[in-house]
Amino acid sequence: MSKEDKALIRDLIESVVIAVILAFGIIRPFIIQPYAIPSGSMEPTLLVGDKLFVNKFIYRFRPIQRFDVIVFKYPHNPKVDYIKRVIALEGETVQLINGKVYINGQPLEENHKMYPSYDNFGPVTVPKGNLFVLGDNRGNSEDSRYFGFVPVQNVLGKALVIYWPPKRMSIIK
Repeated sequence: MSKEDKALIRDLIESVVIAVILAFGIIRPFIIQPYAIPSGSMEPTLLVGDKLFVNKFIYRFRPIQRFDVIVFKYPHNPKVDYIKRVIALEGETVQLINGKVYINGQPLEENHKMYPSYDNFGPVTVPKGNLFVLGDNRGNSEDSRYFGFVPVQNVLGKALVIYWPPKRMSIIK
């Protein structure tokens, strides 16, 4: 093997190592992170074992919006991550009557698939700097009805796309 071939191989290896370091050192912690669904609380949108990518950068450019599916640090144990759908934003009053969500006294038109519940909750007003979240599997979800509000500072990012299993690959709406 010539000196030029060895130099070319060394340059290639260095480039790959630098790319891996950048990917795991910059992209993963700050931009995109993989996440696996551990429970059925977001069924039918997300199933146990689904793997998805979370955009950790989007909320630097736009505010959190109603119906965003977010990953956040659990308010009572920040070492645990949860995933739920944003239902109410700061200053809004939320109430569930027979499983139907009301925001500021008006019924919320939800355009995503979910498993309903028939419980009652509230009314409660979301404090400044907080969110009210629910799982899409309303009858089987530990969410803001149980653990309270989610501080915005606990939000890690927005769920973007299911990438595994391949037959479920899709954008999360």
